[in-house]
Amino acid sequence: MNAPGKRWLAFAREDLRVAELSLDDELYNQVCFHAQQCIEKVLKGLLTHYKKTVPRTHAIGELLAVLPEKWFDDLQNELLKMDNYYIPTRYPDALPGTLPEGLPGKKEAVEALAVARQIFDQAEHFLETDAF
Repeated sequence: MNAPGKRWLAFAREDLRVAELSLDDELYNQVCFHAQQCIEKVLKGLLTHYKKTVPRTHAIGELLAVLPEKWFDDLQNELLKMDNYYIPTRYPDALPGTLPEGLPGKKEAVEALAVARQIFDQAEHFLETDAF
């Protein structure tokens, strides 16, 4: 992996770790936020590595639109759901109704963390095998 791509993945690994620690402390909004951040940085790292233009966005959906179709097809719905966690989990005055049930609970946090782990692991595998 090239150096810029490695930096993105290193930051993604840190977000994944913060999400794991936050789950232990029952800080579910932080789990979801850092899971979203992990995924965002993994996608940007892959795009950087493969010399694709990286949009200046936090939206997972916009990043997925730049990737070749076969990348992460099996997780499209789960990945798009992660965009719901970027703003409402960070700001107490986020737009009302952004998350229909309020802040995420344990169930959402566990699911978000699982998706982040899966994306991170798949990206590492892709890069080790140059599968793209």
